[in-house]
Amino acid sequence: MDRNNIIGIALIFILFLAWQYFLTPSKAQIAAQQRTQDSIARVERLRDSLTIVKKQEAKKKLEAAAEVPDSQRAQILGGQFGTFAAAAVGSAETTVLENELIKVTFSNKGGRIKDVLMKKHFKMVHGKDRKDRKIPLHLLEDNKNRFEYILPVQGLRNGVNTADLYFTAEENGNSVTFRADAGNGQYFAQTYTLTANSYKLDYALDFTGMDKVFASNAKTIELKWVNYLDKIEKSTQYERQYSTLNFKPVDTRAGRCSPTKQYSEKDAEGAPIQWVANTNQFFNSAIMSEKGFASAKMSSKNLPEESEDLKELVSTIQIPFGGGSNEQFAMHFYIGPNEFDRLHNMGYSMSDIVPFGQNIMGTINRWIIRPLFSFLTWLISSKGIVILMLTLLVKLILFPLTYRMIYSQSKMTALKPEIDRLKERHGDDQQKVQMETMKMYREFGVNPLGACFPMLLQLPIWFALYRFFPASIEFRQAKFLWAGDLSSYDEFFQLPFSIPFGFGDHISLFALLWVLSTLLYTWYNSKNMDFSAQPAMLYMQYIMPVMFMGFFNSSASGLSAYMLFSNLLNIGQTLATKYFLIDEKKIKAGMDAYRKKPKKKSGFGERMETMLKEQQKLAEEKNKDKTKPAKRK
Repeated sequence: MDRNNIIGIALIFILFLAWQYFLTPSKAQIAAQQRTQDSIARVERLRDSLTIVKKQEAKKKLEAAAEVPDSQRAQILGGQFGTFAAAAVGSAETTVLENELIKVTFSNKGGRIKDVLMKKHFKMVHGKDRKDRKIPLHLLEDNKNRFEYILPVQGLRNGVNTADLYFTAEENGNSVTFRADAGNGQYFAQTYTLTANSYKLDYALDFTGMDKVFASNAKTIELKWVNYLDKIEKSTQYERQYSTLNFKPVDTRAGRCSPTKQYSEKDAEGAPIQWVANTNQFFNSAIMSEKGFASAKMSSKNLPEESEDLKELVSTIQIPFGGGSNEQFAMHFYIGPNEFDRLHNMGYSMSDIVPFGQNIMGTINRWIIRPLFSFLTWLISSKGIVILMLTLLVKLILFPLTYRMIYSQSKMTALKPEIDRLKERHGDDQQKVQMETMKMYREFGVNPLGACFPMLLQLPIWFALYRFFPASIEFRQAKFLWAGDLSSYDEFFQLPFSIPFGFGDHISLFALLWVLSTLLYTWYNSKNMDFSAQPAMLYMQYIMPVMFMGFFNSSASGLSAYMLFSNLLNIGQTLATKYFLIDEKKIKAGMDAYRKKPKKKSGFGERMETMLKEQQKLAEEKNKDKTKPAKRK
């Protein structure tokens, strides 16, 4: 590893640090976020207190109504629920729909989804003995969750909350309809239909006769969806980073609430919304409409580390209502894994839910890395071998850049004896040596940055793969060698303490092997390099991989495995290219022939030479001033 490689790696490391620095809020921002969060918490406590009071009052009214004669009871319920008074009394019951992939449990209290069991996927639990165990994976199962409509019943200031109504359930094959009667053939109904071998449920609202029940100025029906995301994955750090609330306006690209901020809010009021998705790292619960929702307000709040839940996601969605006597509104639920192809085939940019990154990173992941991986997975069952083959393909694609880098290194090596003679001739005059070295580079046609640029050109792929492995559900709980989950870190050795700065309380063997192989290769290259002018570079090339160890130790083991395979293949490519494809004698002969050709100075070269000459002239003048005897007073 020569100086240019070190510069390239240093630049990459600096970019990583800068990326993390700018993503990390400052102390002032943290304090401001905390103040905002405290204010929000106070408002929410007040809101919850008011909600509790209202529920207690409603409960008291219902209990009081149960103890009075039927005529008075009807009057009390009518004042609270209007024409839906009959639906305010009942008992909670459940209904189940299931297919090959999911089992959906509904409650007639509110007519909502109460629980969804993933049959093909499992939750990873890290026990007190620090061993991983798989247990059944449920979505939307938290008792704190809410999915309720505020029906704008005329004469009632706050409307009717469907969470307080007991719907009548009617099953028909793999479909169930929950109906809340309002009398005289009028009703509000919700119908769920689960098709075979699918995570998608067709969902429709039926407002039969509601034009006579709802307020005359009602243009929308408010849907309040509160979802507490469970901690599903082994690495909560990764899961928190990739879990958030996503949404898609009808006419623009998909957006999301910030997953890193303590509290993030998006207001799409007035803008039609295609879908809203509550997204974990590898799963999501989304509601969508072909016609589009009228508008939506969304917020995401990170919950404390000690909380049993990961985040609280809140969506307030406005359902359009045209005021018709027999009106319906069709929607769909998707409750399942973030499988790119499955989501992409659903349309409406649903595949944007998969957090592959934005701009060039997302493009590389979606349309280059992912298709390659899918093709290799079709051929090979082991995800670890697929990573190895993916690494090999990437290295083959980038081989022209690698060859150019090695060729440039070989030219620098061939020129090293000439540079050594320059140093002997000019001694400690570093500026003279630098100027003559630049002149020599130009004479022999050597670009000192030729080995650095190819490495920088690989940066987009590095960043893309950094997002690809922890975002691809195909790696989730996929085993390879000692790694039990390629989407999370491999815990080869457990530490009795935790190291800060993201290192963790474990040692990742893939990351450690990458560091060791890098150090070994660095030692091999350093034997033929001269660090007398910049001795700090000798130590820097060993320090950099060790610093990266802290970064990769808690990263996805699939990424660490890729880095190790890439490093080993890079070593093999370098040795094979140097010993079999590159003839140093021919390189030297070509450089000598280039030296004899007439050359036209580039503008940049002339400016560099002029600058070095001026610096040398100033240095010589300073030296002369120092050697002049001091004037006597």
